[in-house]
Amino acid sequence: MSDETTPAEGGVEATVEAVVFDVGEVLVDETRVWHTWADLLGVTRLTFAAALGATIVAGEPHTAVFARVASGTDWRALEPLHEQRYGGFGEADLYPDVRPTLAALRDVGTTIVIAGNQPARRRAQLERLALPADVIATSADLGVEKPDPAFFDRVCALTGVSVRSRVLYVGDRIDNDVMPAARAGLRTAWLRRGPWGHLQNPGRPPPDVALTTLSDLPGVLRTGQARPGRRSSR
Repeated sequence: MSDETTPAEGGVEATVEAVVFDVGEVLVDETRVWHTWADLLGVTRLTFAAALGATIVAGEPHTAVFARVASGTDWRALEPLHEQRYGGFGEADLYPDVRPTLAALRDVGTTIVIAGNQPARRRAQLERLALPADVIATSADLGVEKPDPAFFDRVCALTGVSVRSRVLYVGDRIDNDVMPAARAGLRTAWLRRGPWGHLQNPGRPPPDVALTTLSDLPGVLRTGQARPGRRSSR
């Protein structure tokens, strides 16, 4: 892949046959997740957000945030109570650009797969939202989590596309999504929203395209800006 942005050469409808979407901060706004944790642990939401930001900048796993805000607390023992209060994914948690974007891609025959690092219970919650997707799977379903290369192997199998450069993975994280997907041979779109999207910087290899909204994705594919070897930023 290249850092250079060059003029597109025709459309890529026939080149990108499948788009795989991560879940958190790509489709689902996770603000309620973090607010529920802050309330449960007895810290202000602003304090929790600051600790999460520090965790991201330090390159630590997201679970390290709990040591920053509630050292000595067995946060895993609180997960059932957190889930009870949170209540799972709902329609209000979807970003407004999700349904129109998925529908636009489906209208031109693109295979849509939703797959991210999520517990098994999230799949049923996503299915209840009746998103226009061909396949929905979680890391729990696949038996492996990003950034493990096996995750992307199994995701590619779900798409039914034999040529990996014809699969585009859309994620908000450079470390978990963009770089490992690119190393696995997929094309990548970096969605710059949510905590990781705003605090991380492009790595190597860089994303094929950087987005601030999913709404731009159908147009990017039509104009060829996500062709292999090109990097475009919107």
